[in-house]
Formats: sequence, C-alpha cells, structure tokens
Amino acid sequence: MAPSFEQLDPETEYDDGEEDIDYSDLREQYDVRMEEGLDTFIVIDGLPKVPPGSKDKLVKFLLRKLTSVGKTKEENVFMPMNESGDMSEGFAFVEYETSAQAAAAVKALHATALDKKHTIAVNKLTDIERYGREGRIDETYKAPEIPAFEEKEHLRWWLGDHEGRDQFVMYKGDNVGVYWNEATTAPEAIVDRQHWTESFVQWSPKGTYLTSMHTQGVQLWGGQNWSRQKRFMHPGVNLVDFSPDERYLTTWSHRAMEIQEGNPVLSVEEDGKNYIIWDVATGKPLRSFVTLDLPGPSVDPEGNPIKKKIQWPAFKWSADAKYVARMTQGQHISVYELPRMNLMDKVSVKIEGVMDFEWCPMNPQRDNVREYEQLFCYWTPEMGSNPAKVGLMSIPSKEIVRTRNLFNVSDAKLHWQSDSSFVCVKVDRHSKSKKSMATNLEIFRVREKGVPVEVVDGLLGTVINFAWEPHGDRFVLITAGEMVAGAAVSPKTAVSFFCPEKAKGNAVGNFKLIRTVDKKNNNAIHWSPNGRFVIVATILNQQSFDLDFWDFDFEGEKEEKERDLTANLQLMGTADHYGVTDVEWDPSGRFVASSASVWKHRMENGYHLYTFSGHLLREEPLEGFKQWLWRPRPERLLSKDEMKNVRKNLREYSKQFEEIDQAKKSSANKAVVESRRRMLEEWLAWRERTEEDLRIEREDYGLRGEISEERLALVVEEDETGEGKEKVVEEIFEEILEETEEVLE
Repeated sequence: MAPSFEQLDPETEYDDGEEDIDYSDLREQYDVRMEEGLDTFIVIDGLPKVPPGSKDKLVKFLLRKLTSVGKTKEENVFMPMNESGDMSEGFAFVEYETSAQAAAAVKALHATALDKKHTIAVNKLTDIERYGREGRIDETYKAPEIPAFEEKEHLRWWLGDHEGRDQFVMYKGDNVGVYWNEATTAPEAIVDRQHWTESFVQWSPKGTYLTSMHTQGVQLWGGQNWSRQKRFMHPGVNLVDFSPDERYLTTWSHRAMEIQEGNPVLSVEEDGKNYIIWDVATGKPLRSFVTLDLPGPSVDPEGNPIKKKIQWPAFKWSADAKYVARMTQGQHISVYELPRMNLMDKVSVKIEGVMDFEWCPMNPQRDNVREYEQLFCYWTPEMGSNPAKVGLMSIPSKEIVRTRNLFNVSDAKLHWQSDSSFVCVKVDRHSKSKKSMATNLEIFRVREKGVPVEVVDGLLGTVINFAWEPHGDRFVLITAGEMVAGAAVSPKTAVSFFCPEKAKGNAVGNFKLIRTVDKKNNNAIHWSPNGRFVIVATILNQQSFDLDFWDFDFEGEKEEKERDLTANLQLMGTADHYGVTDVEWDPSGRFVASSASVWKHRMENGYHLYTFSGHLLREEPLEGFKQWLWRPRPERLLSKDEMKNVRKNLREYSKQFEEIDQAKKSSANKAVVESRRRMLEEWLAWRERTEEDLRIEREDYGLRGEISEERLALVVEEDETGEGKEKVVEEIFEEILEETEEVLE
C-alpha cells in the first residue's frame, strides 16, 4: 500500500541511496483537494425537522425554490435522518448541473423564509469544507472582542451651514474641487484634489455622496473630511446611476467583465456581464446582467458596424426604490423586487411592441385608491391594423389603469410631472402621405377620477422640447419648423408658455396658452427646482447663445386676456454666454450657473453665475473647464403648514440673510481700509525712524560737511525756544533738452 503524504515527513532525511529527493509529485498526488467535484453542491440549513412520512413532501416543496435558479431533481436532494431514523436533521445537500447554478442558488436563496418559523441558510459545500474542516475551527470558546466606539463623520454636515449656503463641485484640468457658493465674493474652496477622478464626477440624488469614476470601479466620498465612504469594484465602468433613496447603485461598462477566480468581491456569476446592481450600505452586488442587443440591423449596407446608442438608465427605479425595471424593447418589461432582486411573480410583464416606459416620480395618490401601488407609463407603436397605444400600469397588481389609442404616430415621449399629478405624452404624428409632421400633447390627469385625458393640439411645428414646472401645473414647450434638406441654418423656433385656467376649489382647469414668442433659436428649458422661474436657453449653438429669464408669478398687474389664468408671465432679463453647453440651477433656486465645457468645444471655456432674475454675479474663464454640478439637497423636513408660514413671513426671514450679505460687503471694504491704514502706519514709522537718525547724526557731527548730500534735504534748526523745527531746503535743477540756431533776416 502506498504511503500517504502525511506519512512522509519532508524534513526527515531518508537514506535510500539518492540525494535531494523531490516530494512534489507525491504532494500533488496525495494532497486532498476538497473543492474538486464538490463545487456543484450546496448545503441548505434551517429546514424544519420532519418524520419520514413528510420527508418527500418537504423535498418537493423545496424543489420549487431550487429549480427557480438552476436545474436539479428530486434524487439530487439528500436529506439526512437522525440516528434513530424517526426525524430529519434539519439540513440537506443539493447537487446542481453546473457550479454557476450552485452559485446563483446561494445568492438567490440564502436567508429566504420558507414559512413564519423557518428561514433557510444556503452555502456552497466547498465553503463548508474550506472553512469548517478540522483544524480551521478553534475548539476553545473565545469571547468576541467588541471594538471601541468610533464616531463616524456626519454625511449631511453641510446642511448645518449657518448662512444657508449651497455647495458645488467643479472639475477643471486635472483638479476636482468642492466650494461654498458666495453671492458677493469669490467661492470658498473646501477641498481641491488632483486626479480625484478619471472621467467625471457625479452627486448622489440627495447630495450625500460625491461619485468618482476609475478603471477599477466606483468610489463614493463624503463627510467633512471628504474621506472615502464606499467603493464598488467594476472593471472598466463607464456609467453609474443611483436609486432615488441612495440605497442602491447601478454600474455599467460597455465591455463585458472578465472575472478571475479569487476575486474578493465579484464571483464567476458576474463574468461576461455589463451591469451590476449594488447595495450601497453593504457594498455587495445584488445581481448582474448583460447588455441587451438593440433592435435593428447591426451593420450598414456596406458591411460597416452601426453604432447604437444605449438607453440610459437601462434600469429605472420606482419612486420608493422598492422596484427596479428593465425593458426589452418590443417584447416586455421585467420588474424586480428590492432588496432581493427577484423577478416579480417570476415572470416579466409582456407588452407587445413596447418602445419606452417611465415610472411616476412620486408615490401616486389616485382617486379612491387606498392600496399601495406604483405606476409606470408606456407606449407601443402601430402594428398592422392595431393603433399605437399609451397605457398606465399599476404595480404590483399589474392592472392596466388607463389606455389611449393613437393613430399616425411616428414617435412619442413620456413626461411625468414631479408630483405624479400629470403625465404628458408628446406625440409626433405624420400625415397620411408621411410628408409632413405635427405634434400634439396627450395629458393624463392621474389623480382625477377615471384618469381623464386632455388633448392640446393646434401647435405650429414639431415640439423639440417640453418641461413641466416642478411641484406645479404649468409647462413650457419649444416648437420648430420643418428642416429643409441641405439648409445651412437651422429653422427658427418658437417658445410657448401654458398654464391651467382658474377653477373652483383645488381643481385644476384646462390648460391654456399664455403666450408664444416667435423667431427664436432656443432649444433648452431649465426650470428652477422650486418652480415659478424658468430659463429658456440656446445651448450648443455657434450662432446664438442667449438665456431668457422668465417669471410665471410676476407681481405686477395682469393683462386683461390673462385674468382667468393661473399665471402672470413676465420676462425678467436676458443674458449672453458664448459657447454655453450646460445650465444648472442651485437647489434653493436663488442662483443659476451656465458653463462651457471643454468636453464639447474648446472656445472660451468657463462659467457664469447669475441670480434667478438674470443679474450677472460672476464671470470666470477657466482653461480646461469640464464640469459644474450643484450639490443636491434632501427633502425638506418641514410640514406643508410650516412651509406656508415661511413663505408668508419670507421678508422677515430674509432680513437676517441680507444682513449677512451686507456684513460680507462691509468686511471686504473694511479689509481695504485696514490695508491702507497699515501702509500709512508703516510710512509714518519709517519717517519717524529717519528723523531720529538725522537728529543723532547732527549731534555727533554737526553741520561740518560730514552729512551726506542726500540728507541735506532735511535740516533741523533751533528756534528761539530751543526746540527743533523742520526746514525744507528746495533745490532747483535746470537741464537743457535741445538747442537750435535760426538766422533771422
């Protein structure tokens, strides 16, 4: 019988007539590899202990869950019985077809509740053998060491600023800096670091974290010291998206990941995937996905590959982040439940031809609906004799709340109002000959009984941009005429402003046009976060770069035709910013920044800072300027009544901030005065020292010529009282600059 490796001590010298015996072949032959052949097995613990008569029933019940993540069968489930054979031991061994299926079972089924009394624990058998084999577990109990309490940084510390200032991040050159915004002075730097990111930076939705992007993955920064709070390994990551409550994170790379064995964070299950959805608190991946092939041809008629734009975000979050959904264009929408990331009801919502969908941004409050629900809106194109369709679906019931049929549809865009009171479907329609295009708006009144739909048509041209007022019921749209083929100049645009008519009680009247401004070049709409004020801008345009600042609640007198409308529109001011590429409102709605990024062009990069009414506060050209992002704020903790009280007494509250601004101006003036006073004091001190030196020199040498000529400018004489008095000696110099001779006849 051949000896085992343990019986051969490599430290002992055996006299067998040969020197330097190599035991590596024996080590390789007889060393026990516990993982080989066992990576397809899992161990399930926490099962109910049942008699032999109920064992088969329990196995069949367990198989329903086991087969949802992989392929196995009843004979591959081994459930041991106790020594007497009258009761099961409460655990089982299961074999899957592949190791990947076993890994998926561990991730999907671990900590799953079987019933109210039993929650199963699922682990790989190789892990049990690796960490639980003899010698790996200390038989002597040792009390766990509880580390001393260590206070962590407050991640929302900036909200306690006594001046109520907002922060912004600016990315220029290789430097990323976070600054306090100042209305009257230059911004105050909080932190400024080189090479903080490799591509771009991004705030989380509530401003808790600043995200930096790297080749290895994503990092989150926060706290007063701007320390690293979290990191997520995703090789080659390109884009990132947060859930609305910042609890989850989606990362995406255009190249599929290649995960090697032994990776400390990612498993072989993530190999070949593009998307990962993470739990921010634990830093662990919840589930990974591949990028779906987009419909349409992948190559052009000449055989060249066609670049297709992915839809981002591909995974869209419900308002409360209990669900995340992904669309397979033309087929279905897959809704996943958080935090387990399991497919809701184990089947996708089949919607034939679906082109796009959007969740409502706030929990809906439909008329006479008391059960919990989330809504999403979707649309499908015309297929055969079937018309195009827009629908509202309730989740988790999957009930179709409302549908509307549409005809001659070329495209549609879905726009939810921020409070989920309305959803506007911008419908681009073609004529029967398909030679001309027109747009109309289908507005679903979500919170009214039966979800009625109001149609806004008669719009001249095609709508190229649309935006609801945040927390309001007014909107702005931009229309453009038809583009003539081969034209060098884009067609002129028109800006239209809409609001509801006045209605009784809290009802919202029909939407009416307030005003249309023609012959513009505008293409962008940027509402203040709190509504009322809106900027209509022209961005990424070499011929025009204007910004118009509008007020929907101007306090002046209304025109007669607008008496019955819920708005009083007024143009507050205009501004120009050559090469503007981005416009960003701060969270308070007091300031707005326009910027020209080097990512889009290299002409006069930098930023302008304005007040809400368009008054220019600061203009700063910056070489290599890339990004300006205001730091978002979380939801207010004040009740609606408290906010109404603040608005009612706004003038009183604003006084303290006006005093702070005035004090800052005074402090700036004071600094200038102090500098001048200091310079005067230095001059007087120098003069006093000089006079003292002259006095001493006169006493020592008198006026015998030993005093230098320079010092003769100051001569001290004694008056009749014997006190010194100053005498100024004036010297006159004459210099001939030019001589000419002229003969006079």
